[in-house]
Amino acid sequence: MQDLDGRHADEMAAFLAVAGSLSFVGAGGRLGRHPTVISKRVAAFERRLGVRLIERTTRTVRLTEAGARLAERLTAAGALVREAEQEVSAGATAVQGRLRIAFPESMGRMWLAPRLPTFLRRHPALEVEAFYSERYVDLVAEGFDAAVRIGVLKDSRLIARRLGRLRRILGASPEYVRRHGEPATPLELADHNCLEFTRLASYPEWRLSDGVRTEVVVARGSLRSNDSGALLDAARAGTGILGAGEWLMVRDFTAGTLVPILPGWTFDVDGGVYLVRPSLRLAPARTEAFAAWLGEQFRHGMPWDDVGAH
Repeated sequence: MQDLDGRHADEMAAFLAVAGSLSFVGAGGRLGRHPTVISKRVAAFERRLGVRLIERTTRTVRLTEAGARLAERLTAAGALVREAEQEVSAGATAVQGRLRIAFPESMGRMWLAPRLPTFLRRHPALEVEAFYSERYVDLVAEGFDAAVRIGVLKDSRLIARRLGRLRRILGASPEYVRRHGEPATPLELADHNCLEFTRLASYPEWRLSDGVRTEVVVARGSLRSNDSGALLDAARAGTGILGAGEWLMVRDFTAGTLVPILPGWTFDVDGGVYLVRPSLRLAPARTEAFAAWLGEQFRHGMPWDDVGAH
């Protein structure tokens, strides 16, 4: 099958214009071309197809049987093209279709999944595919419209919007504190069982700051994992001291299952919560609607701020 190029499209347009007006002069007026140009394009179209499409006399122009059939098929094809264009254009302005979003697994499940139904109720014509994983998906290669990411953003190819600052803090169970005591300074963490999160950017170092000083300690302990939820379970059970995002431990602080350790210190990482997208250019309405909704969720602070101060 021969690919359709610009010349072939011009030939078909000239033929359809003649078929519609049964006049080379009329066709030229419709396309803004001289009648001789229209005649040459129709002749080239006939040579390429190897069939006569139009009978010409000094007074009349009429379609041959083959020309009439072709005109009918091309007109129907043109209608399908226009319908496809209208459908795509409507998809760019109407909040409908499928929206693929990637969330960080633990944080997304805890703080965004419970809120997602409000977004779906607002846009009933939308289908959302939510993918939860701790790995960073390739938005372009894997066909995602947007993603929420936490931590330090490294991929400069993406369009990013910072939704808020991410604080990493320390916590342990009251039982652990009763049995092992509480460190008074970051350097004393070296004498404690520290639960090691291997996906921390500075792992195995914990860089802690009180806003003036920065202390660095190599956190070592009896358990290491790439899963923050597993380490949270271990901290609740009294295994050791956990360094993690405030979002992960805030409910436990409120419930009393964990207590803050070194509350004046936080991890010295300029991390955040981000909405990332492949591009802002001609973004479909569904992506814009999700970006607007997500911004509302963080407009007055982080979703976990209201759980309770510690």
